[in-house]
Amino acid sequence: MQTRTNEEWLSELRSDNHGQAIEDLGRVLKRGLIYALSSRIQTDLETQVDDFVQDAILRILDKMDTFRGESKFTTWAQKVAVRVAFTEMRRQRWKDISIEDLMPEDSGDFTPMVLSDPSPDPEKRASQTIMLEMVDEMLKNDLTDRQRTALMAVMHGGMPLEEVARRMDTNRNALYKLLHDARKQMRSRLIEKGMTPQDVLEVFESG
Repeated sequence: MQTRTNEEWLSELRSDNHGQAIEDLGRVLKRGLIYALSSRIQTDLETQVDDFVQDAILRILDKMDTFRGESKFTTWAQKVAVRVAFTEMRRQRWKDISIEDLMPEDSGDFTPMVLSDPSPDPEKRASQTIMLEMVDEMLKNDLTDRQRTALMAVMHGGMPLEEVARRMDTNRNALYKLLHDARKQMRSRLIEKGMTPQDVLEVFESG
């Protein structure tokens, strides 16, 4: 495979006759991804990497105008490929799980992992139960359906933001806004009850 300067990579990939440059770039990306993912993918590594490479090449061709020349083109392209691969791996992890699976039953409650305490004393458990019931009531009554769905998927279910945004047919920025508004509403309701988010957390602190 021939050695190319950054300018040569850009020029050849943008040309109509870019087949050889794409083939060479694919080999570079495949070698790098196999090295980066060998400890994370136990089966069908090469097949999965081939798929990641194809997706990454499309992303690279689409984003070439953002390359600023501060590093080797192949180094930049590898970073794009790794991001593409990790995004797809996260998506695959959640592909058989729906957002509805992460929502509690009507008889359940909202218990994020950060608020879990496996062995509190009886008095502390009583305080936690009261607090969780209050938070659960606010989730059900003070948030819109979309706010509640987003908050539960991220905080209760641990689903990545990118995957929640995709499932809810929105983008990451809009999801950030949705979560921000939901937390702001929850904070306002706590203040109305004479409490702060820190008061809630303190009930679940150990020690």
